[in-house]
Amino acid sequence: MERLGTGIGWRPEIADAVERMPGIDWVEAVAENVCPGHLPSSLLRLRERGVTVIPHGVSLGLGGADRPDERRLTALAERAEALGSPLVTEHIAFVRAGGPLTASPLLEAGHLLPVPRTRDALDVLCENIRIAQDALPVPLAVENIAALLAWPGEEMTEGQFLYELADRTGVRLLIDVANLHTNHVNRGEDPARALAELPVEAIAYVHVAGGVERDGVWHDTHAHPVPAPVLDILTDLASRVSPPGVLLERDDNFPEPAELERELTAIRGALAKGRARTVSGGTRTPATPPAAAPAPGSARQRLALAQTALLSALVAGTPLPDGFDRVRLGVQARALGVKRADVVAKVAPELPEILGDGYRSAFLAYAHTHPMTGGYRRDALDFAGQVLLSGGPEDAEVRRALRDWWLERSGPVPRTARPTVRLARATRRVLLRR
Repeated sequence: MERLGTGIGWRPEIADAVERMPGIDWVEAVAENVCPGHLPSSLLRLRERGVTVIPHGVSLGLGGADRPDERRLTALAERAEALGSPLVTEHIAFVRAGGPLTASPLLEAGHLLPVPRTRDALDVLCENIRIAQDALPVPLAVENIAALLAWPGEEMTEGQFLYELADRTGVRLLIDVANLHTNHVNRGEDPARALAELPVEAIAYVHVAGGVERDGVWHDTHAHPVPAPVLDILTDLASRVSPPGVLLERDDNFPEPAELERELTAIRGALAKGRARTVSGGTRTPATPPAAAPAPGSARQRLALAQTALLSALVAGTPLPDGFDRVRLGVQARALGVKRADVVAKVAPELPEILGDGYRSAFLAYAHTHPMTGGYRRDALDFAGQVLLSGGPEDAEVRRALRDWWLERSGPVPRTARPTVRLARATRRVLLRR
Protein backbone atom coordinates (compact mmCIF):
# COMPACT_ATOMS: atom_id res chain seq x y z
CA MET A 1 0.00 0.00 0.00
CA GLU A 2 1.37 3.44 -0.94
CA ARG A 3 3.03 5.38 1.86
CA LEU A 4 1.52 8.86 2.09
CA GLY A 5 3.18 10.35 5.16
CA THR A 6 1.80 13.39 6.98
CA GLY A 7 -0.91 15.48 5.35
CA ILE A 8 -3.49 18.18 5.93
CA GLY A 9 -6.93 18.83 4.53
CA TRP A 10 -6.65 21.41 1.74
CA ARG A 11 -9.26 24.14 2.00
CA PRO A 12 -9.38 27.42 0.03
CA GLU A 13 -9.26 29.43 3.28
CA ILE A 14 -5.84 28.00 4.22
CA ALA A 15 -4.47 27.24 0.74
CA ASP A 16 -1.60 29.72 0.99
CA ALA A 17 -0.63 28.50 4.46
CA VAL A 18 -0.68 24.85 3.34
CA GLU A 19 1.68 25.63 0.46
CA ARG A 20 4.18 27.17 2.88
CA MET A 21 3.96 24.50 5.59
CA PRO A 22 7.06 22.34 6.06
CA GLY A 23 6.76 18.56 6.10
CA ILE A 24 3.47 18.27 4.19
CA ASP A 25 3.65 15.11 2.07
CA TRP A 26 0.06 15.09 0.79
CA VAL A 27 -3.27 16.87 0.96
CA GLU A 28 -6.91 15.89 0.72
CA ALA A 29 -9.51 18.03 -1.08
CA VAL A 30 -13.29 17.75 -0.83
CA ALA A 31 -14.17 16.21 -4.20
CA GLU A 32 -17.42 18.12 -4.68
CA ASN A 33 -15.59 21.45 -4.26
CA VAL A 34 -13.11 20.76 -7.07
CA CYS A 35 -13.86 21.21 -10.78
CA PRO A 36 -11.64 18.97 -12.96
CA GLY A 37 -11.45 21.53 -15.76
CA HIS A 38 -10.60 24.42 -13.44
CA LEU A 39 -8.39 23.08 -10.69
CA PRO A 40 -7.36 25.66 -8.08
CA SER A 41 -3.92 27.07 -8.82
CA SER A 42 -2.80 26.15 -5.31
CA LEU A 43 -3.52 22.45 -5.94
CA LEU A 44 -1.72 22.64 -9.28
CA ARG A 45 1.36 24.11 -7.63
CA LEU A 46 1.30 21.41 -4.95
CA ARG A 47 1.01 18.73 -7.63
CA GLU A 48 3.98 20.21 -9.51
CA ARG A 49 6.03 19.92 -6.32
CA GLY A 50 5.15 16.24 -6.06
CA VAL A 51 2.58 16.58 -3.28
CA THR A 52 -0.09 13.90 -3.58
CA VAL A 53 -3.70 15.15 -3.76
CA ILE A 54 -6.58 12.83 -2.85
CA PRO A 55 -10.25 13.66 -3.56
CA HIS A 56 -12.51 13.02 -0.57
CA GLY A 57 -16.19 12.60 -1.49
CA VAL A 58 -19.06 13.53 0.80
CA SER A 59 -22.24 13.07 -1.28
CA LEU A 60 -22.16 9.57 -2.78
CA GLY A 61 -24.17 7.97 0.03
CA LEU A 62 -22.72 4.47 -0.25
CA GLY A 63 -24.61 3.41 2.88
CA GLY A 64 -27.97 4.39 1.42
CA ALA A 65 -30.55 1.93 0.15
CA ASP A 66 -30.25 3.04 -3.48
CA ARG A 67 -27.45 1.95 -5.78
CA PRO A 68 -24.75 4.62 -6.27
CA ASP A 69 -25.69 7.33 -8.74
CA GLU A 70 -23.75 6.93 -11.99
CA ARG A 71 -23.29 10.66 -12.45
CA ARG A 72 -21.78 11.07 -9.00
CA LEU A 73 -19.47 8.11 -9.62
CA THR A 74 -18.38 9.58 -12.94
CA ALA A 75 -17.69 12.94 -11.30
CA LEU A 76 -15.59 11.30 -8.58
CA ALA A 77 -13.63 9.34 -11.20
CA GLU A 78 -12.98 12.53 -13.20
CA ARG A 79 -11.54 14.25 -10.14
CA ALA A 80 -9.24 11.33 -9.37
CA GLU A 81 -7.91 11.38 -12.93
CA ALA A 82 -7.53 15.18 -13.04
CA LEU A 83 -5.55 15.16 -9.79
CA GLY A 84 -3.49 12.07 -10.61
CA SER A 85 -4.61 10.54 -7.32
CA PRO A 86 -3.56 7.07 -6.15
CA LEU A 87 -6.99 6.48 -4.54
CA VAL A 88 -10.29 8.18 -3.72
CA THR A 89 -12.23 8.16 -0.48
CA GLU A 90 -15.85 8.33 0.64
CA HIS A 91 -17.92 7.60 3.75
CA ILE A 92 -19.85 4.71 5.25
CA ALA A 93 -23.00 6.77 5.55
CA PHE A 94 -26.33 7.63 4.02
CA VAL A 95 -27.06 11.20 2.97
CA ARG A 96 -30.50 10.91 1.34
CA ALA A 97 -33.56 8.68 1.58
CA GLY A 98 -36.98 8.22 0.06
CA GLY A 99 -37.67 8.00 -3.66
CA PRO A 100 -38.90 5.03 -5.72
CA LEU A 101 -38.02 2.31 -3.20
CA THR A 102 -40.43 3.85 -0.70
CA ALA A 103 -42.81 5.66 -3.09
CA SER A 104 -42.12 8.85 -1.13
CA PRO A 105 -40.41 12.20 -1.86
CA LEU A 106 -36.63 12.15 -1.95
CA LEU A 107 -35.13 13.81 1.12
CA GLU A 108 -31.57 15.15 1.49
CA ALA A 109 -29.85 15.16 4.88
CA GLY A 110 -27.08 17.57 3.94
CA HIS A 111 -24.96 15.57 6.37
CA LEU A 112 -23.44 12.12 6.90
CA LEU A 113 -25.81 9.88 8.85
CA PRO A 114 -24.93 6.49 10.37
CA VAL A 115 -25.78 3.18 8.72
CA PRO A 116 -27.37 0.55 10.99
CA ARG A 117 -24.91 -2.23 11.76
CA THR A 118 -27.20 -4.99 10.58
CA ARG A 119 -26.91 -7.79 8.01
CA ASP A 120 -29.33 -6.04 5.68
CA ALA A 121 -27.33 -2.81 5.77
CA LEU A 122 -24.03 -4.67 5.35
CA ASP A 123 -25.33 -6.60 2.32
CA VAL A 124 -26.51 -3.39 0.65
CA LEU A 125 -23.31 -1.52 1.52
CA CYS A 126 -21.11 -4.32 0.12
CA GLU A 127 -22.97 -4.31 -3.18
CA ASN A 128 -22.85 -0.52 -3.41
CA ILE A 129 -19.12 -0.52 -2.77
CA ARG A 130 -18.52 -3.16 -5.44
CA ILE A 131 -20.48 -0.99 -7.91
CA ALA A 132 -18.34 2.01 -6.97
CA GLN A 133 -15.09 0.04 -7.20
CA ASP A 134 -15.97 -1.07 -10.73
CA ALA A 135 -16.66 2.53 -11.80
CA LEU A 136 -13.54 4.17 -10.33
CA PRO A 137 -10.11 4.23 -12.00
CA VAL A 138 -8.22 3.92 -8.68
CA PRO A 139 -8.80 2.05 -5.40
CA LEU A 140 -11.54 3.20 -3.05
CA ALA A 141 -11.22 3.71 0.70
CA VAL A 142 -14.24 4.31 2.95
CA GLU A 143 -14.39 6.18 6.25
CA ASN A 144 -16.11 5.38 9.54
CA ILE A 145 -18.26 8.34 10.57
CA ALA A 146 -19.11 10.14 13.80
CA ALA A 147 -22.63 9.64 15.12
CA LEU A 148 -24.89 11.50 17.51
CA LEU A 149 -27.36 8.63 17.69
CA ALA A 150 -27.50 4.83 17.60
CA TRP A 151 -29.84 2.57 15.64
CA PRO A 152 -31.92 0.13 17.69
CA GLY A 153 -31.39 -3.58 17.10
CA GLU A 154 -27.83 -3.42 15.79
CA GLU A 155 -26.20 -6.82 15.25
CA MET A 156 -22.48 -5.94 15.13
CA THR A 157 -19.94 -3.68 16.75
CA GLU A 158 -18.24 -1.06 14.60
CA GLY A 159 -15.06 -3.14 14.39
CA GLN A 160 -16.95 -6.28 13.34
CA PHE A 161 -18.94 -4.34 10.75
CA LEU A 162 -15.78 -2.83 9.21
CA TYR A 163 -13.95 -6.16 9.30
CA GLU A 164 -16.67 -7.94 7.34
CA LEU A 165 -17.01 -5.03 4.94
CA ALA A 166 -13.31 -5.10 4.07
CA ASP A 167 -13.21 -8.89 4.00
CA ARG A 168 -16.15 -9.21 1.59
CA THR A 169 -15.25 -6.37 -0.79
CA GLY A 170 -11.51 -5.81 -0.50
CA VAL A 171 -12.21 -2.11 0.05
CA ARG A 172 -9.61 -0.10 1.94
CA LEU A 173 -10.44 1.73 5.13
CA LEU A 174 -9.99 5.37 6.09
CA ILE A 175 -10.04 5.27 9.87
CA ASP A 176 -10.98 8.51 11.59
CA VAL A 177 -9.75 8.32 15.17
CA ALA A 178 -11.70 11.47 16.06
CA ASN A 179 -14.88 9.67 15.01
CA LEU A 180 -13.96 6.72 17.24
CA HIS A 181 -13.72 9.21 20.12
CA THR A 182 -17.07 10.76 19.15
CA ASN A 183 -18.75 7.36 19.19
CA HIS A 184 -17.13 6.63 22.54
CA VAL A 185 -18.67 9.74 24.12
CA ASN A 186 -22.03 9.59 22.33
CA ARG A 187 -22.63 5.85 22.13
CA GLY A 188 -20.45 4.38 24.86
CA GLU A 189 -18.32 2.41 22.40
CA ASP A 190 -14.76 1.40 23.31
CA PRO A 191 -12.18 2.73 20.79
CA ALA A 192 -9.63 0.12 21.86
CA ARG A 193 -12.08 -2.68 21.12
CA ALA A 194 -12.84 -1.20 17.70
CA LEU A 195 -9.12 -1.02 16.88
CA ALA A 196 -8.60 -4.58 18.09
CA GLU A 197 -11.36 -5.84 15.79
CA LEU A 198 -10.28 -3.87 12.70
CA PRO A 199 -8.42 -5.43 9.77
CA VAL A 200 -5.55 -2.98 10.27
CA GLU A 201 -3.80 -4.22 7.12
CA ALA A 202 -6.67 -2.67 5.11
CA ILE A 203 -6.08 0.87 6.42
CA ALA A 204 -5.29 3.33 3.63
CA TYR A 205 -4.80 6.30 5.93
CA VAL A 206 -6.06 7.98 9.10
CA HIS A 207 -7.99 11.18 9.86
CA VAL A 208 -7.39 13.28 12.97
CA ALA A 209 -9.69 16.18 13.88
CA GLY A 210 -11.08 18.21 16.74
CA GLY A 211 -14.52 18.72 18.20
CA VAL A 212 -16.32 20.01 21.25
CA GLU A 213 -18.54 18.56 24.00
CA ARG A 214 -21.83 20.25 24.84
CA ASP A 215 -24.21 18.87 27.48
CA GLY A 216 -22.63 15.42 27.35
CA VAL A 217 -22.74 15.18 23.55
CA TRP A 218 -19.57 15.28 21.46
CA HIS A 219 -19.86 17.28 18.24
CA ASP A 220 -17.33 16.41 15.55
CA THR A 221 -16.93 20.01 14.37
CA HIS A 222 -13.56 19.97 12.60
CA ALA A 223 -13.39 23.54 13.93
CA HIS A 224 -11.64 23.01 17.26
CA PRO A 225 -8.17 21.82 18.32
CA VAL A 226 -7.45 18.09 18.39
CA PRO A 227 -8.04 16.95 22.00
CA ALA A 228 -5.75 14.64 23.96
CA PRO A 229 -8.16 11.64 23.89
CA VAL A 230 -8.09 11.64 20.09
CA LEU A 231 -4.28 11.68 20.09
CA ASP A 232 -4.35 8.78 22.59
CA ILE A 233 -6.47 6.73 20.17
CA LEU A 234 -4.00 7.55 17.39
CA THR A 235 -1.17 6.32 19.62
CA ASP A 236 -3.06 3.08 20.28
CA LEU A 237 -3.59 2.60 16.54
CA ALA A 238 0.09 3.28 15.82
CA SER A 239 1.06 0.62 18.38
CA ARG A 240 -0.87 -1.94 16.31
CA VAL A 241 0.09 -0.91 12.76
CA SER A 242 2.12 1.76 10.99
CA PRO A 243 -0.59 3.67 9.09
CA PRO A 244 0.41 4.58 5.51
CA GLY A 245 -0.71 8.16 6.06
CA VAL A 246 -2.17 10.47 8.70
CA LEU A 247 -4.05 13.68 7.91
CA LEU A 248 -5.19 16.66 9.99
CA GLU A 249 -8.70 17.87 9.13
CA ARG A 250 -9.87 21.43 9.73
CA ASP A 251 -12.98 22.79 8.03
CA ASP A 252 -13.85 25.99 9.88
CA ASN A 253 -12.68 28.50 12.47
CA PHE A 254 -9.19 28.29 10.99
CA PRO A 255 -6.37 29.21 13.38
CA GLU A 256 -3.05 30.81 12.51
CA PRO A 257 -0.70 28.58 10.47
CA ALA A 258 1.59 28.19 13.47
CA GLU A 259 -1.25 26.56 15.42
CA LEU A 260 -1.91 24.09 12.62
CA GLU A 261 1.79 23.26 12.52
CA ARG A 262 1.76 22.62 16.28
CA GLU A 263 -1.14 20.20 15.82
CA LEU A 264 0.77 18.40 13.08
CA THR A 265 3.75 18.14 15.43
CA ALA A 266 1.49 16.66 18.12
CA ILE A 267 0.18 14.12 15.60
CA ARG A 268 3.73 13.08 14.69
CA GLY A 269 4.49 12.76 18.39
CA ALA A 270 1.48 10.51 18.98
CA LEU A 271 2.58 8.28 16.09
CA ALA A 272 6.12 8.03 17.43
CA LYS A 273 4.81 7.19 20.90
CA GLY A 274 2.68 4.41 19.44
CA ARG A 275 5.53 2.95 17.39
CA ALA A 276 7.65 2.83 20.52
CA ARG A 277 5.20 0.48 22.21
CA THR A 278 4.19 -1.67 19.24
CA VAL A 279 2.06 -4.62 20.25
CA SER A 280 1.48 -7.86 18.40
CA GLY A 281 -1.54 -10.09 18.10
CA GLY A 282 -3.96 -7.21 18.65
CA THR A 283 -6.20 -8.05 15.71
CA ARG A 284 -8.67 -10.87 15.80
CA THR A 285 -9.31 -13.06 12.78
CA PRO A 286 -12.97 -14.03 12.64
CA ALA A 287 -14.27 -16.94 10.66
CA THR A 288 -14.38 -16.23 6.94
CA PRO A 289 -17.97 -15.33 6.00
CA PRO A 290 -19.68 -16.99 3.06
CA ALA A 291 -19.13 -15.56 -0.40
CA ALA A 292 -21.10 -12.34 -0.78
CA ALA A 293 -24.16 -12.40 -3.01
CA PRO A 294 -25.95 -9.36 -4.40
CA ALA A 295 -28.14 -7.71 -1.82
CA PRO A 296 -31.71 -8.95 -2.30
CA GLY A 297 -34.31 -6.40 -3.24
CA SER A 298 -36.11 -7.00 0.03
CA ALA A 299 -32.99 -5.95 1.97
CA ARG A 300 -32.77 -2.73 -0.01
CA GLN A 301 -36.43 -1.99 0.55
CA ARG A 302 -36.26 -2.73 4.28
CA LEU A 303 -33.24 -0.45 4.60
CA ALA A 304 -34.93 2.23 2.49
CA LEU A 305 -38.02 2.25 4.70
CA ALA A 306 -35.95 2.45 7.89
CA GLN A 307 -33.67 5.23 6.63
CA THR A 308 -36.58 7.22 5.21
CA ALA A 309 -38.48 7.04 8.50
CA LEU A 310 -35.43 8.28 10.41
CA LEU A 311 -34.53 11.08 7.99
CA SER A 312 -38.15 12.22 7.74
CA ALA A 313 -38.32 12.48 11.54
CA LEU A 314 -35.11 14.51 11.55
CA VAL A 315 -35.92 16.99 8.78
CA ALA A 316 -39.70 16.92 8.27
CA GLY A 317 -41.09 16.53 11.77
CA THR A 318 -42.80 13.19 11.19
CA PRO A 319 -43.26 10.77 14.14
CA LEU A 320 -40.10 9.29 15.61
CA PRO A 321 -39.37 5.67 14.64
CA ASP A 322 -39.58 3.17 17.47
CA GLY A 323 -36.47 2.41 19.49
CA PHE A 324 -34.55 5.67 18.97
CA ASP A 325 -33.52 8.00 21.77
CA ARG A 326 -35.92 10.96 21.53
CA VAL A 327 -33.44 13.41 23.08
CA ARG A 328 -30.62 12.40 20.73
CA LEU A 329 -32.90 12.68 17.71
CA GLY A 330 -33.71 16.21 18.82
CA VAL A 331 -30.01 17.04 19.09
CA GLN A 332 -29.39 15.59 15.63
CA ALA A 333 -32.35 17.46 14.11
CA ARG A 334 -31.12 20.78 15.49
CA ALA A 335 -27.58 20.06 14.31
CA LEU A 336 -28.84 19.37 10.78
CA GLY A 337 -30.73 22.68 10.74
CA VAL A 338 -27.73 24.64 11.97
CA LYS A 339 -25.46 23.01 9.41
CA ARG A 340 -27.91 23.82 6.61
CA ALA A 341 -27.96 27.46 7.68
CA ASP A 342 -24.15 27.61 7.82
CA VAL A 343 -23.57 25.93 4.46
CA VAL A 344 -26.26 27.96 2.66
CA ALA A 345 -24.59 31.10 4.03
CA LYS A 346 -21.35 29.94 2.42
CA VAL A 347 -22.73 28.92 -0.99
CA ALA A 348 -25.00 31.98 -1.17
CA PRO A 349 -23.21 34.66 0.91
CA GLU A 350 -25.52 37.36 -0.46
CA LEU A 351 -28.40 36.00 1.66
CA PRO A 352 -26.93 36.88 5.09
CA GLU A 353 -25.72 40.16 3.60
CA ILE A 354 -29.23 41.04 2.39
CA LEU A 355 -31.12 39.77 5.44
CA GLY A 356 -28.55 40.81 8.03
CA ASP A 357 -29.01 39.61 11.60
CA GLY A 358 -32.38 38.10 10.70
CA TYR A 359 -30.90 35.52 8.33
CA ARG A 360 -30.21 32.72 10.79
CA SER A 361 -33.51 32.78 12.66
CA ALA A 362 -35.43 33.04 9.37
CA PHE A 363 -33.54 30.12 7.87
CA LEU A 364 -33.94 27.87 10.93
CA ALA A 365 -37.69 28.56 10.97
CA TYR A 366 -37.82 27.67 7.26
CA ALA A 367 -35.74 24.50 7.72
CA HIS A 368 -38.03 23.26 10.50
CA THR A 369 -40.90 22.78 8.03
CA HIS A 370 -39.13 22.52 4.65
CA PRO A 371 -36.87 19.47 4.16
CA MET A 372 -33.99 19.79 1.73
CA THR A 373 -34.82 17.96 -1.50
CA GLY A 374 -31.84 19.07 -3.60
CA GLY A 375 -28.36 20.39 -2.96
CA TYR A 376 -27.46 23.44 -0.91
CA ARG A 377 -27.71 25.84 -3.85
CA ARG A 378 -31.25 24.67 -4.48
CA ASP A 379 -31.91 25.04 -0.76
CA ALA A 380 -30.77 28.68 -0.87
CA LEU A 381 -33.17 29.44 -3.73
CA ASP A 382 -36.06 27.62 -2.05
CA PHE A 383 -35.46 29.52 1.20
CA ALA A 384 -35.41 32.91 -0.51
CA GLY A 385 -38.53 32.04 -2.49
CA GLN A 386 -40.37 30.95 0.65
CA VAL A 387 -39.45 34.19 2.48
CA LEU A 388 -40.83 36.20 -0.43
CA LEU A 389 -43.99 34.07 -0.68
CA SER A 390 -44.67 34.60 3.02
CA GLY A 391 -44.60 38.38 2.53
CA GLY A 392 -41.18 39.07 4.00
CA PRO A 393 -38.92 40.82 4.57
CA GLU A 394 -40.84 43.78 6.02
CA ASP A 395 -38.31 46.37 4.87
CA ALA A 396 -39.16 47.28 1.25
CA GLU A 397 -35.55 47.81 0.19
CA VAL A 398 -34.47 44.48 1.69
CA ARG A 399 -37.43 42.72 0.06
CA ARG A 400 -36.55 44.25 -3.31
CA ALA A 401 -32.92 43.15 -2.98
CA LEU A 402 -33.94 39.60 -2.02
CA ARG A 403 -36.40 39.47 -4.92
CA ASP A 404 -33.73 40.65 -7.39
CA TRP A 405 -31.31 38.03 -6.04
CA TRP A 406 -33.88 35.25 -6.38
CA LEU A 407 -34.96 36.27 -9.90
CA GLU A 408 -31.35 36.53 -11.04
CA ARG A 409 -30.63 32.93 -10.02
CA SER A 410 -33.88 31.05 -10.38
CA GLY A 411 -34.26 31.38 -14.15
CA PRO A 412 -32.40 29.46 -16.87
CA VAL A 413 -30.37 32.58 -17.80
CA PRO A 414 -29.54 35.84 -15.99
CA ARG A 415 -32.34 38.38 -16.20
CA THR A 416 -30.26 40.83 -18.21
CA ALA A 417 -26.79 41.21 -19.60
CA ARG A 418 -26.92 45.04 -19.72
CA PRO A 419 -23.89 46.39 -17.78
CA THR A 420 -25.81 49.40 -16.47
CA VAL A 421 -28.46 47.21 -14.86
CA ARG A 422 -25.90 44.90 -13.31
CA LEU A 423 -23.96 47.91 -11.98
CA ALA A 424 -27.14 49.30 -10.41
CA ARG A 425 -27.81 45.98 -8.66
CA ALA A 426 -24.24 45.73 -7.42
CA THR A 427 -24.41 49.30 -6.11
CA ARG A 428 -27.67 48.52 -4.28
CA ARG A 429 -26.06 45.51 -2.62
CA VAL A 430 -23.12 47.61 -1.45
CA LEU A 431 -25.46 50.20 -0.01
CA LEU A 432 -27.46 47.53 1.79
CA ARG A 433 -24.30 46.22 3.45
CA ARG A 434 -23.77 49.65 4.93
